[in-house]
Amino acid sequence: MSGGAMTESIDFRQNSRRISVVLRNQDQEAPSKNREFPLSSNSFPLEKEFADILSELDRMVGLEHVKELVYEIYALLQVEQFRKLEGLLTKPQVYHMVFKGNPGTGKTTVARILGKLFKTMGVLKKGHLLEVERADLVGEYIGHTAIKTRDLIKKAMGGIMFVDEAYSLARGGEKDFGKEAIDCMVKAMEDHREDFVLILAGYSEEMDYFLSMNPGLPSRFPIQVDFPDYTVEQLMQIANLMLQEREYLFAPLSAEKFRIQLAQVKAQEWEGFSNARYIRNLIEKSIRYQAVRLVRQHMRSPSKQELMTIRPEDLQFDKI
Repeated sequence: MSGGAMTESIDFRQNSRRISVVLRNQDQEAPSKNREFPLSSNSFPLEKEFADILSELDRMVGLEHVKELVYEIYALLQVEQFRKLEGLLTKPQVYHMVFKGNPGTGKTTVARILGKLFKTMGVLKKGHLLEVERADLVGEYIGHTAIKTRDLIKKAMGGIMFVDEAYSLARGGEKDFGKEAIDCMVKAMEDHREDFVLILAGYSEEMDYFLSMNPGLPSRFPIQVDFPDYTVEQLMQIANLMLQEREYLFAPLSAEKFRIQLAQVKAQEWEGFSNARYIRNLIEKSIRYQAVRLVRQHMRSPSKQELMTIRPEDLQFDKI
């Protein structure tokens, strides 16, 4: 945000219907202005779309600082609309981002939610998410990479281009074609800064090294977000949510067995632990084992409760 002394920090207090935005003056400890902006306003007629987007975000387990960032972006965009109505100056923000964290920590899901938000707020025309990786960008001969990268950027126009394992583009050294892909994306960021959003994602250490080896990159990505691994309790919440979505549930002893497995896995500190993906794989595997058990045990149709319940014997884990 721009304009005068009132831009140092923004506080967000969310409840079920509105976000309270507190604009703080750099030279004052107390808020210089405190107003509540309703989720809907005359300038934003699509109330249900906003509510659906924020509800989808709230349903995600953990990631509190990520949620705060999304609320910051939402509030900033809404305040810019109010400024326009008052004839005040507004300048476009740069929303290119770096997402850092292990697999299964919600990076792609958050990117997809941001796409919906940007479309609804009028920042992006389409708001779609285009997921790419090194193999999609890097060609096999000189000039091929630029063609492939430009084609993908064209497809991303009006939405978000999400580059997973972006650090792999710099692994081959100066002569590697990955550098050409980076150069093409940087040029597109300048030429089409208001037409698409670029998100680079990957493991934290690798992304930090990648950015350090490309001095011009960090300043082009003003928003850098860390996605931490989930705790055991959060992973249990995710497991129960996945079961509920499929209309299954853990038997009490199954839940305890599952929790013990998660604690053991977390204690091992697996490099690149896949978090929610690991949970999804275990849940789907347990459902398959449950199906085999039910077919073997029941000549006739099992009861509704039996069809829903995951028993301890349905939980089979690979050795750690």
